[in-house]
Amino acid sequence: MTDLKKKIFDRREFIKLSAAAGTGILLSPYIKTSGQESSVTNDINIALLGTGAQGQVLLSAILKIPNIKFKAVCDIWTDYNQLRAHRLLQKYGHELNAYVDYKEMLAKEKDLDAVIVATPDFWHAQHAVDCMEAGLHVYCEKEMSNTLEGARRIVRAAKRTGRLVQIGHQRRSNPYYLHSYNNIINNSDILGRITTVNGQWNRSVQPDNGWPKGKEIPLRILQRYGFENMNQFRNWRWYKNLGGGPIVDLGSHQIDIYNWFLNSSPKSVMASGGTDYYDKATHEWYDTVLATYKYDTPQGTVRAFYQTITTNSNQGYFESFMGDQGSLVISESAGRAGIYKEPNAPSWDKWIEKGVLESPSEPAPTKTTALLDVRETVAPPKHSLPITFNDPYHQPHLENFFNAIRGKEKLNCPVEVGYESAVTVLKVNEAVKAQREIAFNPSDFAI
Repeated sequence: MTDLKKKIFDRREFIKLSAAAGTGILLSPYIKTSGQESSVTNDINIALLGTGAQGQVLLSAILKIPNIKFKAVCDIWTDYNQLRAHRLLQKYGHELNAYVDYKEMLAKEKDLDAVIVATPDFWHAQHAVDCMEAGLHVYCEKEMSNTLEGARRIVRAAKRTGRLVQIGHQRRSNPYYLHSYNNIINNSDILGRITTVNGQWNRSVQPDNGWPKGKEIPLRILQRYGFENMNQFRNWRWYKNLGGGPIVDLGSHQIDIYNWFLNSSPKSVMASGGTDYYDKATHEWYDTVLATYKYDTPQGTVRAFYQTITTNSNQGYFESFMGDQGSLVISESAGRAGIYKEPNAPSWDKWIEKGVLESPSEPAPTKTTALLDVRETVAPPKHSLPITFNDPYHQPHLENFFNAIRGKEKLNCPVEVGYESAVTVLKVNEAVKAQREIAFNPSDFAI
């Protein structure tokens, strides 16, 4: 076994073994039985603020992590989302309370260590700040706010209170992305000079989110929490002042990777988009966005293209980093990750031997390829990454957050990083509206 493969194996096994004795915990929820005593003294008490679709995803991932105790859930949809989450957690042995008002929860729950914020984007700043002011660490889903001022409030509160805040760009804890960043992106002998980035998240046409008949939230409650009606509550991502549309909801995950892998912030962005398919009355944000960033890196200019469309799911979601020696295609969908060598690049045999890459899935084209018409192209063979990762996408990022609270790790996406990504992403909607290229100033990324 090569040294790198051994390190990858040891790290993965350490995470698994430190989480539980055996692999069963990775395949099923962690069940806290009545009267069970923890073998260690590192239990963390948490509350889940927002039990909608994203809150449920995070809840399911956390259930696979031992030594985490849910003490409270909070959601304004009491007889649906809140009830479902509360009953599920009780089923797995968590003794907890349910709340509508998060301020009541903060006032009454005195033994909390952290809060998971999975509410709509326009609530993130207030929720995160109030939780920090109450002395709690915060895991805040992306986008950290639907406005830059809201994002600044979170950063300032984190600095003022000294609380830890992890922003939910979960790819920053994903083993495929960590391996790619550490061993491929930061190794100029593999991709060479990166010149171009492509990325997309395409989704097929989807109906608006509905709700069960008779389960409507009372209008007075909806309006108290910033929603005009039930449809707006269920589809807040499409409404200005509540969310940021698909470029924020989907694109922020991947555009965050652009900044990370390029070790840089963009110099400018130009974008085209519009509400071309859906009803503008209920889909205020753009359903189609095409954006191009310009990055100035120490190696030279990089043009980074991104698209999100909501009418066709062709090729799903991925990011592609293209250099003059090779390309990296990567996605949370593990089967998409691969490295492709340019025909004239130096041999990658030493990187295969060191465990950075795996051998290609098919042999390289023979020399007879050179006899082909120059207008023909031959796809290079795919080199896979030496990584095996089958856990829920969000689990490593949550584990990193909990271990940071314990003082065992540093956050993979602290507020400063999340803020830089928020600036990069939110400017796209501004560029679409302005219909021109918008420049970033270095001061845009500083608080």
